[in-house]
Amino acid sequence: MSRDGAGFAAFLFLLVLGYFWIGLNPFPDPNTTSLSTPYGASSNVFNQLIVVAMSGIVLIKVLRNPARHLLLRPHGLLACLLIWLLFTGLFAGDPAAAYRRIVFAILVCLCANAVLLIPRDGRQFARLMSVGLAFAIGLSYFGVIALPHLAIHQATDALEQSLAGDWRGHFGHKNVAAAAMVYAVFFGLYARRTGHTRLGLLMAAAAAFFVLHAGGKTSAAMLPGILLLAWIFERWPKAGAVMLVSGLVGLNLVLLTAAVSTSFSSLLASAGVDPTFTDRSSIWRLALSAIAARPVVGYGFQSFWQTEALFNSGQAMTTWAVTAANSHNGYVEQLINGGIPALAMVFVWLVILPIGYAKRALKGRNDPAMTRLFLRIWLFSLFLACLESPFFGNSGPIWFTMLVAVFGLRLQANAGLVSDAAAAPALPANGAALPTERPRQGLLTS
Repeated sequence: MSRDGAGFAAFLFLLVLGYFWIGLNPFPDPNTTSLSTPYGASSNVFNQLIVVAMSGIVLIKVLRNPARHLLLRPHGLLACLLIWLLFTGLFAGDPAAAYRRIVFAILVCLCANAVLLIPRDGRQFARLMSVGLAFAIGLSYFGVIALPHLAIHQATDALEQSLAGDWRGHFGHKNVAAAAMVYAVFFGLYARRTGHTRLGLLMAAAAAFFVLHAGGKTSAAMLPGILLLAWIFERWPKAGAVMLVSGLVGLNLVLLTAAVSTSFSSLLASAGVDPTFTDRSSIWRLALSAIAARPVVGYGFQSFWQTEALFNSGQAMTTWAVTAANSHNGYVEQLINGGIPALAMVFVWLVILPIGYAKRALKGRNDPAMTRLFLRIWLFSLFLACLESPFFGNSGPIWFTMLVAVFGLRLQANAGLVSDAAAAPALPANGAALPTERPRQGLLTS
């Protein structure tokens, strides 16, 4: 790769990372936006044009890469999911809006996969990630210090005055900030293992401190638990896989049962557990009631919450949950979007297949620090989805970063060492899977 080509690749990588981790409007004013605005009324044409243009440049760059065949895999499963979502879009209140969001979701997947193929090797990937996320962390701290009225939840905010004092940085909400900073902790620990020791430790410490002040109890509690689960997964993959699947199924059963069973919620309350899970139970009851009415096709991609039909429904008189932005559960959200088939395909894509990827990657001769990074991000995202709706998020760092981990695990699973002589005629096909230090045996490629 020429010096100019390497410079453009670095710029494009940081551009994509900056769009999802910082956005076009950092430090949004909480008093100019209302969560009760229907999706159709909140469409941002400028934002859509930026994403389309950025994705077009990314696609051209990746199509010129020898690793272009690795883009958006597994092709068959993702194609089936896309076809099903397009079909269920016919049942949405506004099919055109549903299809527009599906296209946007494809572009987000494209960009997340591309950031693993754009860098020339693992060393550049680690360096660019460290630079980009160090800037994002610094920007959040700048906001807390210099713009507290925008970077810290205030009692004067239009919504959620009870969050006053919680840090949100340049993100729109403290829950997003907390989850993003957990990712930043993982990246800091990764940077420490890739030659950026001081910067990595500083990133990890600063991000962890931010999580504690963001008031994101879920993210803060999950951080040590995920580090432990990833450690177990690395040493005993079968036990880790069992713990993962049983944990996801069990946790969702507890949460959703508490939402519909008075006796079970009373049992949780007697044990000192908030049975509403900060009032998410109202949202889950509404969501489960809606799913029961359309269990197979759902309501179309992102076409149920914050719509005029829901606001004007009879349930608007009985529960505040009609104003919710989403299901606050990524798995329930897929039932809303596309029914049981959508949930099944998403579960296979994001849970079942990555378990196999992780097992193969951990046994393979690749960069263990990178595999560990992707493993931690993936595990955290799956459990976060039990209380939030990160899947198919059109903006922000959570869904984008999870996709980087899922696609990254697949690349790591299919990586293998080849001789220098064999790799010399061409650039490596899978830059993201390259080790930080070249092994004597040769380059790591797919």
